[in-house]
Amino acid sequence: MLLGFKTELNLNNQQRTVLAKHAGTARHAYNWGVWLTQNILAHNKTNPESRLKFPSGIDLHKLLVAMVKPENPWYYEVSKCAPQYALKALRDAWDNCFKKKKGAPRFKKKGQHDSFMLDGTIKILGSNHIQVPVIGILKTFEVLQQQVKPKNVTISRQSDKWFMSFKLEIEPTQTEKTNLSVGVDLGVKQFATLSDGQVFDAPPEYKRLKAKIAKLQYLNRNKQRGSQGYKDGQKRIAGLHYRLACIRKDFLNKFTTSVPEDLWT
Repeated sequence: MLLGFKTELNLNNQQRTVLAKHAGTARHAYNWGVWLTQNILAHNKTNPESRLKFPSGIDLHKLLVAMVKPENPWYYEVSKCAPQYALKALRDAWDNCFKKKKGAPRFKKKGQHDSFMLDGTIKILGSNHIQVPVIGILKTFEVLQQQVKPKNVTISRQSDKWFMSFKLEIEPTQTEKTNLSVGVDLGVKQFATLSDGQVFDAPPEYKRLKAKIAKLQYLNRNKQRGSQGYKDGQKRIAGLHYRLACIRKDFLNKFTTSVPEDLWT
């Protein structure tokens, strides 16, 4: 059984710059791939007699190496895995689009869902250090399991924080059924009320942060895009969104733990 593990990285300024370069390169490769595949689809639509083959993930990476890397030498400053996995993700997105599971891939924006993947020699050193290709040794806030040997890792940014995630293989444990059941009424004033009379209210901090975010977004609406004041405002809003997401996740975890397990089966 595979279980996802995600932990925050404890970085210095130099490491933050290196991670930002990797994320930027992955985003550039993804956007280039979107542009290329959109043009291929447009050509095939208008010229059905001379259709071009829709590229696979490997084809996209070969074209990137031949067409993009020579004109952008900063590609060689980061791991080749970052653009390679970005193009693989793009091909998977097109597969889902062709199967009508999701919409067509869109261009990514800087600062939104920044992430990249790495594989190769990945080692956990000590209790809270992990070595990854090209970047080197990264420190985490949490203790890592020594016996874990991840094959690849995903590094992502939320607000101004960087996280690393990978998969763990564990043995599932069987839990004894208690045959308990309870009714749940989702409401407006209270988040949920159980049939045994127990009431769950949303955390007061959650409502306060939502109001603060709305106020900051209102104050930031007329600032010139790209100005330092606009950037500072967006950074504060992103930080509050991250805190809001953490509070929501913590509350839902506590709520689902409190409700009898059989209710969810």
